[in-house]
Amino acid sequence: MYICKMKFLKKILDFYIFSNIHVSIAGFSLTKITLLKFGIVDNLTPIFVALSIVISYNFIRFFEIKKNSLNWFKNWFFEHKNVLSLISFLSVILLIYITFFSKFNLKAILVLLPFAFMTFFYVVPLFKIGNIEVSFRNFPFIKIVSIAFAWAGITVLFPLYEANFEFTSNVYIEFLQRFLLLMAITLPFDIRDVTFDSKSLRTLPQVLGVEKSKIVGYVLLILTVLGEFLKDNFSSSEMYMLIFVSFVTALFLIFSSPKRTRYYTSFWVEAIPILWFILIVLFLKN
Repeated sequence: MYICKMKFLKKILDFYIFSNIHVSIAGFSLTKITLLKFGIVDNLTPIFVALSIVISYNFIRFFEIKKNSLNWFKNWFFEHKNVLSLISFLSVILLIYITFFSKFNLKAILVLLPFAFMTFFYVVPLFKIGNIEVSFRNFPFIKIVSIAFAWAGITVLFPLYEANFEFTSNVYIEFLQRFLLLMAITLPFDIRDVTFDSKSLRTLPQVLGVEKSKIVGYVLLILTVLGEFLKDNFSSSEMYMLIFVSFVTALFLIFSSPKRTRYYTSFWVEAIPILWFILIVLFLKN
């Protein structure tokens, strides 16, 4: 009985993670954090971002499977393809509703486009060199930067522009902090895949080694925290929260290794933004 329950719970967890619901909630959380930090409450962009992530990530997974680059995931994907298709379809419908039938600021799409472009061409080839297809994902040194830059733009610049918030120095500092933090959060994924990624990718763990890559991550987190002092509206409570989140991220970096399971990164590491959002709601925004 116990084994059956564990298998059932594992199936639920696998679906939650591999259907990209978990990462979409992380995207929702990061977007909501931005809006709360700048005093914006009534806004649908966090839901817009979450739905966009479900659609784009399912597309990315499908494209990678077609290219035979996600063999470990192939059987699960096709076993659940009907449910995944339904989730993606409903996400598209809700996205259309928010975009055209709510008070959504359509001009914000212009800010979203370059980051959506980076997401789309994360796996879809930008161009070919001989028989080699070049995308943001397989371009040397660009993989981690493109992920962090796109996510920072989508969860900071996009929601604030949609809310007609003036882009002050604080906005750009927040964008830079988010970019640095997301690079640090992404490093455990590159460390996990260091032995599986193509050598041509030249990810940080491949070039510097795992331990030196971790040091880079710690430096990124320190810079993230120091950026808080540059803001005009410095808040000690937000600073302490950011220090805590950076500390948690550092702990995940410390224990990262190529031997870690996908659950370590795809569930626990990706839960960091969700934890951050919950803490802000509980302790800063009551």
